[in-house]
Amino acid sequence: MNKGSAVALFGLLTAGTVLSSCNKEGIVPGAPIPVTNTTTQNAVAVNGVMMQGFYWDTPISNTQGTWWQVLGSRAAEFKTAGFTAIWLPPAYKGGSINDVGYGVYDRYDLGEFNQKGTVATRYGTLAQLQSAITALHGQGIQVYEDMVMNHLTSADAQESFTYNGQNYTVWTSFTYPGRGNTYSAFKWHYYNFNGTQQAPNNGWYQWNAWDFQPYANNDAYDNLLGSEIRYADVNQRTETKNWGNWITTKLSLDGYRLDATKHIQTSFVNEWLDAVKGTRFAVSEAWFRNLTDLKNYASATGGRTSLFDVPLHYTFQSMSSGNGSWDMRGLQFAGFTESNPTLSVSFVDNHDTDQTGGALYSPVVNLKMLAYAYILTRANGYPCVFYKDYYNYNLGNQIKTLMAIRKANAYGTAFEYTSVDDADYYAYSRAGDATHKGLMMILNDGSTARTKGITSPFKSATLTDKTGNYSGTITTDANGYGNFPVQARSYSVWVPN
Repeated sequence: MNKGSAVALFGLLTAGTVLSSCNKEGIVPGAPIPVTNTTTQNAVAVNGVMMQGFYWDTPISNTQGTWWQVLGSRAAEFKTAGFTAIWLPPAYKGGSINDVGYGVYDRYDLGEFNQKGTVATRYGTLAQLQSAITALHGQGIQVYEDMVMNHLTSADAQESFTYNGQNYTVWTSFTYPGRGNTYSAFKWHYYNFNGTQQAPNNGWYQWNAWDFQPYANNDAYDNLLGSEIRYADVNQRTETKNWGNWITTKLSLDGYRLDATKHIQTSFVNEWLDAVKGTRFAVSEAWFRNLTDLKNYASATGGRTSLFDVPLHYTFQSMSSGNGSWDMRGLQFAGFTESNPTLSVSFVDNHDTDQTGGALYSPVVNLKMLAYAYILTRANGYPCVFYKDYYNYNLGNQIKTLMAIRKANAYGTAFEYTSVDDADYYAYSRAGDATHKGLMMILNDGSTARTKGITSPFKSATLTDKTGNYSGTITTDANGYGNFPVQARSYSVWVPN
């Protein structure tokens, strides 16, 4: 849960550092430049693709049943499409059946206990969740759970106390009467928190120091929403690590998506990863628009966790907003994906950027498939496809085609064509290897079809656009030089026959 989710839940609004978009004026000189290829973290399949298996307001009731049953029923479909991992929404009890998971009430209630007026979570029951995971694992698909560790909400009772001469009456007592001591006897009280937000936009009651001072121009700060867990105290650190290990075993998890980590004491994030992650995969949501801030966070976490490439998302959003007027050379060596390829999870949109009214609402509306062509053919980064893009926005067939190209051809040395690219035309290639033929990916945000001569890695070759967006074939000479066309406002991936 990040700033956008917090707005939806508690009306918080914070500002991020704004990246300047490219314009049509600049000229980028240079020749084809090789891009370093590196592998991603442990537990990630070669050329793997993750799906974010939910969106902000997934229906509580679906044709297949609950959301867990939807995901389970599509396990074979995910496998056929080429997905190698699914990121699940927060699986534990929120404040009501309507809670999307980020308003956490009981992290040990996975849809098993009658609490907050329901046994099931928004997504279903524990049995349905375990059945879905079994189905996904049966198709060889890894499962990553969304770990919300910053806060709790919807307390069972108020507590009154005095701190530094000030009287407080706040909702901070979590005793879990519906679960009792099953799985954990730990109860939460005011002294386990630094402060709490009592209602949307009603400010904060604070009685302990926040766990860290704001940084990144105040873009990172402790208090996000609800009752903010005090990780300066060993008891909460131990309990949250115990919970991490418990849920890993309970659900046979292959990895984690850590929520809102820029609002959590960084030393504890590192401690948790050291105690829980092992050789599994982890990606953290540290929502920094500024690339330097994201790189600094990668340094502070010591490479323990991948990070979502937030700056790259905003690059795509600038391309979308430009809708043909943005300079496509802004895609060269873009984002965290190129500056730290081993730790980057690239994405186009997610539940927050797609959530109308949220603080992070920044959808890539125009030219979205150009963004997907970019992340799915790239040497660096671990791509994450948004469920709503694939299904609800009917981009699944095009994304599936790109994923098949990725699996068959996206290998070998990568090249940026800085001397070829212009304001509308962007080219990128993979040279292939001993068993894979490579590819040439072309993007065009302009209103007319374009063709450019490029010295490619493919000598004396005949190539076909495997996306089907451009018909016919093209040929290259003995030096690899050929003319690579692309339709208006479209993309092509040319592959040697």
